[in-house]
Amino acid sequence: MTDIIACIDGSDLTVPICSAAAWISHRLNAPLTLLHVIEKTSFQSRNDLSGAIGLGARESMLEELTALDEQRAKLAMSIGSDMLEEAKKRATASGAVSISTMQRHGELVQSIVDFEDKARMYVIGKSGEEHAIGTLGSHVATVLRASHRPVFVANTHYKQPEAFLIAYDGSPSSVDAIDRVIKSPLLQGLSCHLVSVGNESMQPELDNATERLEQAGYKVSASRIEGSVDKIIQEYTHQNSVDLLVMGAFGHSKMRHYFLGSTTLAMLESAQIPVLIVKK
Repeated sequence: MTDIIACIDGSDLTVPICSAAAWISHRLNAPLTLLHVIEKTSFQSRNDLSGAIGLGARESMLEELTALDEQRAKLAMSIGSDMLEEAKKRATASGAVSISTMQRHGELVQSIVDFEDKARMYVIGKSGEEHAIGTLGSHVATVLRASHRPVFVANTHYKQPEAFLIAYDGSPSSVDAIDRVIKSPLLQGLSCHLVSVGNESMQPELDNATERLEQAGYKVSASRIEGSVDKIIQEYTHQNSVDLLVMGAFGHSKMRHYFLGSTTLAMLESAQIPVLIVKK
């Protein structure tokens, strides 16, 4: 469990992914692996044409389609290799540590599972090559469910973080997020905003979390706000120039649906800043 693994696919988010991964690699002094997964659907033709063409023509046409698929696969590999080399140059210039590249055929989620023992953190894009910029790619939810490692979700508005926000609800996973922030060098030296959405009963836990972070050397701005969780978090990050949102993977009480299910995905989709999902 050593490498930062950045998943790139040639989309417009490749540059922000490389920049974020290089920053993480530098901060953690961890090796960086740039991974390009060539998914079969990205180059494979529709070969099941039994109901669309005559029996006499089908065999020769399928042979041509198979040959075309092979050519597309080779082209995809060539383009991917060039992309990885360019990404490596960019990551090197950004200060990444010990960079390697890897290309493989298969599915992204299976690749994530296969690299679990090696991965310290994954860096993925908010949207993939087949998605419109700003929309949430279908791969994000599946990667978050499949991975047991932290996942950094980059978007088009990446800048090197100077301030981060922890969404805190007092649940075991949000307490674990505090623990991981304290123990990791990744966010040390950055301004910390600790925000809890809830009533007065949350105040003692918020005070305790604030004290722990301050004892670890963080300058903390703590706020307890009542209202709609997703709206409050979005407004707060914008008004306070927050560069990174840190979320626990699971939650309870009023913030449960923020961390789990459709609200989490809605938050990821509407976020204008990168999101770090901390996994317990």
